Amino acid sequence: MSVLEEMRIRSLGVIDDAVVELSPGFTAVTGETGAGKTMVVTSLGLLLGGRADPALVRIGAKAAVVEGRITVSDGDAVALRAEEAGAEFDDGALLISRTVSAEGRSRAHLGGRSVPVGVLAELADELVAVHGQTDQQGLLKPARQRQALDRYAGDGVAVPHAKYAASYRRLRAVVTELDELTTRARERAQEADLLRFGLSEIAAVEPLAGEDGDLAAEAERLGHAEALASAAALAHSALAGNPEDPEGVDATTVVAAAGRSLDAVRAHDPALAALADRIGEISILLADVAGELAGYADQLDADPLRLAAVEERRAALTGLTRKYGEDITAVLAWAEEGAARLTELEGDDDRIGELTAERDGLRAELSGLGQALTDARAGAAERFAEAVTAELASLAMPHARVSFDIRQTEAADEASGIEIGGRSVVYGPSGADEVELLLAPHPGAQPRPIAKGASGGELSRVMLAVEVVFAGSDPVPTYLFDEVDAGVGGKAAVEVGRRLAKLARSAQVVVVTHLPQVAAFADRQLLVEKTVDGAVTSSGVTVLEGEDRVRELSRMLAGQEDSQTARAHAEELLAAARADG
Repeated sequence: MSVLEEMRIRSLGVIDDAVVELSPGFTAVTGETGAGKTMVVTSLGLLLGGRADPALVRIGAKAAVVEGRITVSDGDAVALRAEEAGAEFDDGALLISRTVSAEGRSRAHLGGRSVPVGVLAELADELVAVHGQTDQQGLLKPARQRQALDRYAGDGVAVPHAKYAASYRRLRAVVTELDELTTRARERAQEADLLRFGLSEIAAVEPLAGEDGDLAAEAERLGHAEALASAAALAHSALAGNPEDPEGVDATTVVAAAGRSLDAVRAHDPALAALADRIGEISILLADVAGELAGYADQLDADPLRLAAVEERRAALTGLTRKYGEDITAVLAWAEEGAARLTELEGDDDRIGELTAERDGLRAELSGLGQALTDARAGAAERFAEAVTAELASLAMPHARVSFDIRQTEAADEASGIEIGGRSVVYGPSGADEVELLLAPHPGAQPRPIAKGASGGELSRVMLAVEVVFAGSDPVPTYLFDEVDAGVGGKAAVEVGRRLAKLARSAQVVVVTHLPQVAAFADRQLLVEKTVDGAVTSSGVTVLEGEDRVRELSRMLAGQEDSQTARAHAEELLAAARADG
């Protein structure tokens, strides 16, 4: 089991520099009001991932630092999580530190490694349960009471709750999609009409990929047909001659003459023969070009009707690119996407039918799961109430009775609820149950919500009883109580001390208290004292033993450390506590 051995606190609130040594069993922290006892709770909260408040930093200091030493057992949850975070152990102990600067920056270290603060918070879930008067206020809220009941019930509630939660999340998603489909029906219909118009407009033109580029080239050629034909004819004449001008000189004739002159003497020099071959190649090339020029000129048709048809087609394509894309390729892509979207929109009616059927099926499923959850809570509530009632008997409330009121709220109509117990009831992510803890403090009293039926002292004992019951079903190594004995006195205070001592047999218990009856039962009592200048220094947190402990209990009893009557009472309390243990 993991145990918090000690904490060192520096520059936190009224504490300048102090070491808090804790017992593995029951440690009571006492001191005069304002001495800084609650800083122990605050320090532990920081050490275990609590919110960093720069206002906690002592005036004049740059930062507040809390360091803790925790002994851990191999294989327990704390050790495993620390190892995952890369922490190193110091002779079987885990060192934790938290620093809060005056500017509000926060740093955390675990086993010598810098870690996110969230890692410390994860350790807190496995390591310690902290309870103070704010927790009592939280217990007054029905939502917290339901959470407490579910925690006590364990898998009996957790298993159906997990199934219910999964179905609930799916139902929310289905309902959201249905709402979108139905409430946006008009907008979706308008979108479908626009898509149909665009697709029909594109289909009427029947564009082909790349057609706009091809037509642009053809229009350019047809628009300059005469100039192109004239240029081709002149070039052909220059290469192959003009039959109407027999005296004209052309490139083919000139090159042929050059070839003949070289052919006559090529046998006498290989170099000249190579040049003759090249001239022959030129002759062939000139003949090919001349032929192609003749064919080009014959094919070129300055057809104004074809030009008009091309321009008309280009105008139709431009109308599409103006609306649906920068070119015909983009227009065709828009048409493909638009057709897919139109299919989706036209399938809305089918989708609405499918979702409606799924919604109704999920609501029926939630009704069954909600009923199972209600039944599981009812069974756990009976056991929980009996256990807490038994604890209250040992806390000087022998006639008190605790019970749970598990109820549901009728839904406005069947469509907005699920069926539980034959009624349509309101439901949420945790089921349909409203859970409220009731207390009947004495026989004949009507059970009332603890917010209304319990005094401050009774509420403190109910809170302690609930925590003791939790300790048996969902234990943690360390329990820290911050003046949960407020409003308790006399015999009831003795019983609270006795019960805390009993809890300390199976866990580490740290109690910040002002009651001597509670402190007397502690295995170790720590005194928090301020110096004259209002600071708690290294000597301000001391372990009380023997005469010193009697003096502090006397002060707590009568406000007078040297009162013989108070001393006698203090010694009697200590003797009774030891005898009880």
